[in-house]
Amino acid sequence: MTTTTPTAPTRTSAWAPLRNTIYRSLFIAQLVTNIGSWMQTVGAQWFLVEREASTTVIAAVQTASLLPTLILALLAGALADALDRRILLIVLGIGSVLTGAVLTALAWTDTLTPWGLLASTFVLGCWASLSAPAWQAIQPELVPREQIPAASALGSVTVNGARAIGPALAGILVAVAGPTFVFAINAITFLATLGVLIAWKRPKREVAARERLTESIVTGVRYIRSGPVVRRIILRSALFAFPASALWALLPSASSSVLGFGSVGYGVLLGILGVGAVIGVAVTPWLRRRFGANTLLAGSAIGYAIGVAAVVWLPVWLVLPALLVSGVAWITTLTALNASIQLSLASWVRARGMSVYLLVFMGSQAIGSLAWGWLASKVGIVDALALAAAALVVVAASVFVLPLRPETGVLDRTVSTAWPTPTVVFEPVPDDGPVRVTVTYPVDDANRADFVSAMVAVGKARKRTGAFTWSLFRSLDDDTMVEQFSVPSWSQYERQRNERWMGSDHDAVDSALQFVKGNAPGSEKHDIAIALHARKSEPRTEKP
Repeated sequence: MTTTTPTAPTRTSAWAPLRNTIYRSLFIAQLVTNIGSWMQTVGAQWFLVEREASTTVIAAVQTASLLPTLILALLAGALADALDRRILLIVLGIGSVLTGAVLTALAWTDTLTPWGLLASTFVLGCWASLSAPAWQAIQPELVPREQIPAASALGSVTVNGARAIGPALAGILVAVAGPTFVFAINAITFLATLGVLIAWKRPKREVAARERLTESIVTGVRYIRSGPVVRRIILRSALFAFPASALWALLPSASSSVLGFGSVGYGVLLGILGVGAVIGVAVTPWLRRRFGANTLLAGSAIGYAIGVAAVVWLPVWLVLPALLVSGVAWITTLTALNASIQLSLASWVRARGMSVYLLVFMGSQAIGSLAWGWLASKVGIVDALALAAAALVVVAASVFVLPLRPETGVLDRTVSTAWPTPTVVFEPVPDDGPVRVTVTYPVDDANRADFVSAMVAVGKARKRTGAFTWSLFRSLDDDTMVEQFSVPSWSQYERQRNERWMGSDHDAVDSALQFVKGNAPGSEKHDIAIALHARKSEPRTEKP
């Protein structure tokens, strides 16, 4: 039986993944691209500030860049699990270059309107949201398992390190050359990632027969619904992202109307947040070992609230160190959540699981940005940010009510070979189904209640790996308990048995078998649905 006892986090250097040549090249390329993206964000927001757009419209820049995640995240995850991730990222990178070029041309010819800018930002967000699950899913291919938390933190560095450099640089360039020049640089920076991806010779991997796209999406959602560990991580991400989005959405307006800054000053504020994030990468491994993920999440919410409140209540000389603390808090939260979900997802569904996580996290930011922008237009920026800071304090307290589950990141995700191969009298074709599996267990009355309790985890495992129904029955004829579950098709059942059934799933079965007579596996029976009045199908080959 595979042990799932939680272990202390492995002591791995925060920079260890950079020793891997491919990871290092992709890291640098992504950093360059993200610097351009942050320059684009500052350029877009200041383009609107200079045209005296409303607070709601300025905040909508964040919404326009993040809203595509709400629309495309599930599709993005399914594509990343079904297609060659390198080729997918190359195609999406080309789309980003072309969109950036069109935006630059519109600005250059002085035909760019606020709504045209938001539309271009939305399209760039579409390319980014389609890319995100593939980027996240590639990381475990490049580094050993013990380096995944460090790789996750470094992945955030490419965003937050860029936040330290890009906004400050953009603030200077906007003041000197205008937003158009910044838009052009952003389009060019996409070429860095494209170049590395084209040069990367990704090792060929065995690819299982592809699932239908809709079937793949449904299976991914079913996995999340039946996975309490992953569900809790996603819930915590939403609780943090919604109030945290207020700072990113309202900082452009606050820096101008509350702090009296121009574009350079705004760039410096974002740069301070980015510097804090880079510092956070260095200290997060120590903080995680010292305090644990849940305490880290609570403390980070408080730290982030300090920066939100400081913008409206403290003098400028105290705002800068407060934003530095918020930058550290931001990256520690993202690192804790990212590492937890990557370590908790099975490889066969990793991109789809990450897509749901990103959908919720970035979707919460998108909705939050619009909501905080609207609220600021009604009650003012000061009161809106004060309410956001108060909400973050509540989020910190909620960790003690809704913590990450104890088994987060420590379950055995290796494929189990313990599920016996079924003996069938004919070979179904892949699309035949649904398939009904019936497993009978002899259980004494004295052990029946314990068996039923243990089978709850088995039911979740069956659903996580592909079953769309699961039930447990007590026989009226003898002392047996009968488990019954259905899978959409024969090919899905084979995937469930051969590719998706993890060591931790089999641990759940072993726990239930302790209460079965003789501790023996249950006897399995397989039935396949037939369609009445169906079209004529190919004859089945009977097995001797």
